[in-house]
Amino acid sequence: MAVAVGDTAPEVPVGELAPDFELPDQHGQPVRLSSFRGERAVLLVFFPWAFTGICGTELHALEKVQAELAERGVTVLALSTDSMYVQRVFADREGFTFQLLADFWPHGGVAAAYGALVGSVGVARRATFLVDREGVVRWRVLNDIGQERRVEDVLDAVDAL
Repeated sequence: MAVAVGDTAPEVPVGELAPDFELPDQHGQPVRLSSFRGERAVLLVFFPWAFTGICGTELHALEKVQAELAERGVTVLALSTDSMYVQRVFADREGFTFQLLADFWPHGGVAAAYGALVGSVGVARRATFLVDREGVVRWRVLNDIGQERRVEDVLDAVDAL
């Protein structure tokens, strides 16, 4: 599915402070982006839908390198507009150990703040933001819904931090 031009808000530029947010994870625990400042970098991985082929493939690829990312001081947070209940079943069924955040209400509010929400569909694009320890966006990639991202690009971006 191609994203129509003008269907999303402007993306957060590299070099700017990442918009802060608080969302529940798959266990209902609140996660605030700013709580990582001064401690860890954060990889924000927006994905359109749980239980779909490309999303599952991408998240499994991230799961395989999660320990390496953690050793390098990077926390993975995956976000979609699915509810926390859907995120819980998805994480449990697929064996994801990183947090899946529910950008459910207000629907897609965080995705919209990052320019990743496809308003006509109500889901996030495949958007990836690497936020450094100071809370600044250092790298980003925004792919169409049907365009798979590459974990190698993520590792290259982490190397460049």
